[in-house]
Amino acid sequence: MQWQKLKPPEPDDPICCCECDLYQYGCCCDCEDLDEAFNRYEGVKKWVNKLIIKDLLYLVAMAENLEISLIPALLMLPLLLKVAALHYLLGITVLTALPGLLWYYYATHRKKRRTLFFLTLALYSLAYMYYLFITEILPRGDVSQLQMCTVTSGMIFTIVSLIHTKKGPGFVTAALHNSHSQEDKKESTQVNNGSLQSAASPSGTPAELQTPKEGLGAKWSRCPLCKIMRPPRAGHCRTCGSCVQRLDHHCIWINSCVGQANHRSFLLTLSVFVLTSLYGISLVLCSLCPHQYLMTALFYCPGVYTQSSTALCFTCAWYSSIVAGGLLYLLVAQVLNISFNVTEREAQLALRNKTGQSRLWGLVVDTGEYSRGFYQNWVEFLTMTDASASPRSSLTDLV
Repeated sequence: MQWQKLKPPEPDDPICCCECDLYQYGCCCDCEDLDEAFNRYEGVKKWVNKLIIKDLLYLVAMAENLEISLIPALLMLPLLLKVAALHYLLGITVLTALPGLLWYYYATHRKKRRTLFFLTLALYSLAYMYYLFITEILPRGDVSQLQMCTVTSGMIFTIVSLIHTKKGPGFVTAALHNSHSQEDKKESTQVNNGSLQSAASPSGTPAELQTPKEGLGAKWSRCPLCKIMRPPRAGHCRTCGSCVQRLDHHCIWINSCVGQANHRSFLLTLSVFVLTSLYGISLVLCSLCPHQYLMTALFYCPGVYTQSSTALCFTCAWYSSIVAGGLLYLLVAQVLNISFNVTEREAQLALRNKTGQSRLWGLVVDTGEYSRGFYQNWVEFLTMTDASASPRSSLTDLV
């Protein structure tokens, strides 16, 4: 057996370094198993390298899209509130400068396409205020279970309505115009047939011959940026880079546009958030300042700075009041615009072109183009449907 192992190979047989011990350092190995193993190793090596490169590219893309500005929203807010709770003068300074800092960030970052800073700040503020309410106010025993359930339900309802608002404002696609054109052709055909029948009858008049609508697609316009046809009252959002049906504005607090598909849910989110915030602030002030009236407790609450916990809750009540006040102004502006059947975009264009009239001390701009009265305006707003969800465009896939 040992001679068979050391027997030199035949001239036509390839030598294999796996079986022959005479040529341990030779380079003439022709073993098929070794070749297959080497090929598999090379394939696995290439696959691993490709996977590593793909992961690195993905991490680089995430690093480019990651906003460093999210760090102040998550770390600086509790620190600033704790600093403001040390003394009432520090509280006045910090809370007065905070809106200015937010406006400075918005003014310097408005050229960005999208930003998660304000949405992160809003959600984190809501969670942080609720955490302080659970850990500091609830153990004091001044809040009943019903009041606690009301605050919790309001917070959950706010988040649910916000998620519904974030589903999309109703983007305009090319399929939307195609479906609209097909429906207009059907309507024009029906009207033309009715006109021919009326013309054939003795009662036909020239007025009846003109019943077909002229310029069925006249109000549709082509977007110079998207290069697609868009319906009336639609507008192009430069932040999102798309056209939106009945565009109202791009809201930085939800990092999305407000349009025909989510305008009602946006108004509901604002309403629930403002009501929940005001109710929570009233509970906090009643617990911290039980001997003061609710309207005066926010300005004068003796002994609140004797403890760090009560001072922090009082400072957070002031912070929540500032945020709720700003959103209350936005809610009032939205209600007035709906009452006059005008969007924020249309109001700005009317002011720029000097085609609208300022009403109610400049809170609303009345264009008079779509308004049909207070009642009819609200009926139109509450009953409007997204064109992407209508039967005529059921094939449209809007993301």
